[in-house]
Amino acid sequence: MAYRGVIQRFEVVFEPEEGGGYHVYCPALKGCHSFGRTKEEAREKIAEAIELWLESAAELNLPIPEREIVEVGSK
Repeated sequence: MAYRGVIQRFEVVFEPEEGGGYHVYCPALKGCHSFGRTKEEAREKIAEAIELWLESAAELNLPIPEREIVEVGSK
């Protein structure tokens, strides 16, 4: 069965860990962090963390922060 919910896009940041693996977080969602041994695993885990964050926010009637992309150029 196809997913029929709303698709949202969130920027995530991958930070390589010294001991291996990746710390990954979503800057728009305060406290939304995860970790994976590989970048793919980290991507899967942060997607799950974002879904849980959004579910919790909905249950608690918390607003989802407004997001916007700002483009900058260099000289």
